[in-house]
Amino acid sequence: MNAALAQCKAEILRTLRNRKFVVMALLMPVIFYFIFTSTIDGNTEIGGIQWKAYYLMSMTVFGIIGGSLNTISIRFAQERKQGWVQLLKITPLPSGTYVFSKIAAQSILNLGVIVLMFIIGSVFKGVQLSFVQWMLCGLWIWIGVLPFLALGTLIGTIRSVEIVQVVSQVLFMGMSALGGLWMPIQTMPSVMQHIAQWLPSYRYGQGAWNIIAGSAVDWTGIVVLAAYVVVFMILSSYMIKRQEAV
Repeated sequence: MNAALAQCKAEILRTLRNRKFVVMALLMPVIFYFIFTSTIDGNTEIGGIQWKAYYLMSMTVFGIIGGSLNTISIRFAQERKQGWVQLLKITPLPSGTYVFSKIAAQSILNLGVIVLMFIIGSVFKGVQLSFVQWMLCGLWIWIGVLPFLALGTLIGTIRSVEIVQVVSQVLFMGMSALGGLWMPIQTMPSVMQHIAQWLPSYRYGQGAWNIIAGSAVDWTGIVVLAAYVVVFMILSSYMIKRQEAV
């Protein structure tokens, strides 16, 4: 347990020193949030939800995806390339501690990002939600990132760190735009709206949007996200075992 905690602490410190994490998880979401809630009247409603509240959830989800996907994928790729993973196998650390520490550390950091974004929306933009809504949205966003952590692990199995950086960035930006995190899918052509329905980014954001609208989380969205988790975990496990066998 002490070894796992020490590893987790080290991962948190390393991630906080990572400029890419700070930019993707904090600076970009905050900047986008202030720009789009200033150019569009914050009291404008999207599906019965005030724009400033709707976009707060969008940008919080956007930041969590960016910070998690890029950090996990690049860190895995770098450490596998440097032989760090192989070195850990001959240490007393229990099997699984390596992956657990990364996911636990990222989860702790994600919680901090969520709290910070919610404070910014409440204090600077006057977003008003009930205590239950704040808590449920925070919990949903905190847990709902699992598909992207799994995807980051899968991308991290690519041997080239440079390719990992490109792939993770393209997927992050593509899923964010097509999933309605930048602008609501209602403003998109019908074909793109149908595509968005199957993207984890849209289903992730949809859960938070439903909560602030006073609706229940869509079970279809939960099933879609869970399916992505399973698929990404199976593929990443297969890739890791295949590479170790070579």
